[in-house]
Amino acid sequence: MKPTLLVLAAGMGSRYGGVKQIDGVGLHDECLLDYGTYDAKESGFGKVVYIIRKDIEKDFRTRLFDRVARNFDAEYVFQSHESLLTQQQIKDSADRSKPWGTTHAILCAQDAIKTPFAVINADDYYGREAFNTLGKYLSTIANDSTEHAMVGYILGNTMSKNGSVSRGVCTVENNQLTKIVENLKIYYEGENIVSEMEGKKVPLTGNEWVSMNLFGFSPKAFDRFNLSWQEFIAKNATSPKAEALLPMATGEIIQHKDGIVKFFTSQEKWFGMTYPEDRAVVKAEIAKKIKDGYYPEKLWDK
Repeated sequence: MKPTLLVLAAGMGSRYGGVKQIDGVGLHDECLLDYGTYDAKESGFGKVVYIIRKDIEKDFRTRLFDRVARNFDAEYVFQSHESLLTQQQIKDSADRSKPWGTTHAILCAQDAIKTPFAVINADDYYGREAFNTLGKYLSTIANDSTEHAMVGYILGNTMSKNGSVSRGVCTVENNQLTKIVENLKIYYEGENIVSEMEGKKVPLTGNEWVSMNLFGFSPKAFDRFNLSWQEFIAKNATSPKAEALLPMATGEIIQHKDGIVKFFTSQEKWFGMTYPEDRAVVKAEIAKKIKDGYYPEKLWDK
């Protein structure tokens, strides 16, 4: 059974200042997401499902999807403010503009997922090694498996010089994730790395293992994700900013003993599309990988 790639591509791009998911960075104007999708296809994934917003559908199809769909089994689903909410919850959250978060996003795609699946962000570069690792593992588990997985990265390899990043800092024992703490604001202060949590600055070494939202799940994980979402929305329907985040829901799988999360690692150096200044870096990194033969100059045949 070939696994599915599930892509979180419904973000607002508020720090980037635009729809970064479909901004051209390749030699033929390919998006960063083209390369992640290509790596998944080359690593044995059988399908890709994108989660997008309805308002970017036309540009998304023109800039990315139609090209990918000519080369790979692909579909997309929508995440909206109203998705999965009751009429009362829609009314209670009428003034909210921020998306509900990554747990909400993957639940919007639940009906499209028929196999074990990997989750990635649309605006991060992961490297083919990580897709190979997860692809091989996910192809061995059943749909009702309680043995999930993730690929962790070294924090120092995932930092941006252009501003703060959000990372889940991981605790690992016996090659299994035991705890994950979402740090929403990690940044350089001079040459040092600090995390700002609850108004306090916590120093980090840069050697910590962190989550980049590269997880692998069997569809069984949706049981816990649905429970996590229901608990979240019951408490936060009127909140203007609270988000149901996938690392937190993944931590609940462990906390509630619903399963385990095997911990794989990657030494790949991250780059991504968080800030406007990042685009030049991404273009240069992609061009270098093409020059080195890692990617073909023209990514897709059609």
